Amino acid sequence: MSMAGAWRIELPAQGWAWPAEAGDSLLQSAEAAGVILPSSCRNGTCRACLCQLLSGQVRYRIEWPGLSAEEKAEGWILPCVAEPVADCALAVPAAHRAVWD
Repeated sequence: MSMAGAWRIELPAQGWAWPAEAGDSLLQSAEAAGVILPSSCRNGTCRACLCQLLSGQVRYRIEWPGLSAEEKAEGWILPCVAEPVADCALAVPAAHRAVWD
């Protein structure tokens, strides 16, 4: 945990990292940091945001997100409804930086 009380989230392949405040989903924290992750429904059903958790731990905002038990066991997560409970590293090949005007 960082000194500010936020978890550190990183995308090692891109070399990017940002803080995630308690209660924020991985998707919300990424957007606040100017990192765009694939997403659509934002409620854990469409799977557009599906990515792999390389390290760390998350908890879900909903009882059963749109993942099979096998996918969960392989480290697949849905960042739109996943909140970090530890520092996390993600594999999200389609992530990109927001362009600010």
